[in-house]
Amino acid sequence: MSAELAHPSHIDVAVLDDDPDFLTYLEDFLTDEGLYAVRTFSKPDDLYEAADDRRPDIVLLDMKMGETRGDTVLEQLTTRYPGICVIIVTGYPSLEDMRATFKLKVFDYLAKPFSLAQLRLTLSNAVTQFGLGRAMQDKLREKLGHRIRILRAERDWSLKDLAAAAKLSVSQISSIERGANLPSIESLLAIARAFDLKPSEILASIDF
Repeated sequence: MSAELAHPSHIDVAVLDDDPDFLTYLEDFLTDEGLYAVRTFSKPDDLYEAADDRRPDIVLLDMKMGETRGDTVLEQLTTRYPGICVIIVTGYPSLEDMRATFKLKVFDYLAKPFSLAQLRLTLSNAVTQFGLGRAMQDKLREKLGHRIRILRAERDWSLKDLAAAAKLSVSQISSIERGANLPSIESLLAIARAFDLKPSEILASIDF
């Protein structure tokens, strides 16, 4: 089991499965890909303990593990770590299972046996959708810009309206909303005042 991330931009993948051979197979494959730092677990409690210490970016979760119910583990994961990317892996797929699983907001569903190409594609899609593997400041720029754009839309303001209210230029507001630039402290204060909010309220609303 990997104790540390090999590189800060590596995507942290946790795998929970009761098959040791399958765990070794996935760990070897994902490590060889060069994009992932992999931690493997055979018991849910070990996964929770490790995730409390360092939340994984993606969890590959086996739904059939002897006495352990995968749906119970899934409920724990989504409760403890809201918004976490979970990919279900199971050797007992059915349409009913898939429907029930997706209601619990998992990202995707892989039926064993799956090809390495299928796994690679599913992980690539998750990385893209969740914006994983990027520098923290890149994520912050994107999330903060998106939140400011939403706040502006809720008030039915144009870029010009917000710029006037915040006493900033339209180009400044546009670059912040597009995630091209982080606002300075002064600019963030001005934008927050324009929305009658505290800067901390805006930052707290972006789940960062």
